[in-house]
Amino acid sequence: DQTPKEASAKGPEEPKVPEPEEDKPSKTQQLKKIFKEYGAVGVSFHICMSLMSLGMFYLAVSSGIDMAAILYKIGFSESLVQSKLAAGTSTFVLAYAIHKLFAPLRISITLMSVPLLVRHVRKTGLFKTPTSPTP
Repeated sequence: DQTPKEASAKGPEEPKVPEPEEDKPSKTQQLKKIFKEYGAVGVSFHICMSLMSLGMFYLAVSSGIDMAAILYKIGFSESLVQSKLAAGTSTFVLAYAIHKLFAPLRISITLMSVPLLVRHVRKTGLFKTPTSPTP
């Protein structure tokens, strides 16, 4: 225990800041778990999401839409946008850079959708419910 004089000599105590949970896996680790758990369905869903995303951004860039203005408006920092959207880049490279900026969103969609999709398909009877291995 400290006396009031010792406590005041150290100054006011700093408020405790909650430390981030270290046991919470990253999005990439969660995605790997989905791929391991749901196999081809998880991988196929994520690849389809990625191809649709890349196609939509390619269409937007090739149509002449000012993607930099849109990215600023939705909250991306100017330095990040400028680093990804270098002047004079090809349409595909520009679309791919924007596609990469949205990777966290695609991963989140995959993480939420694949378990729901597999559950629904199992209810319809197209997929068998996995049996637990006997020891």
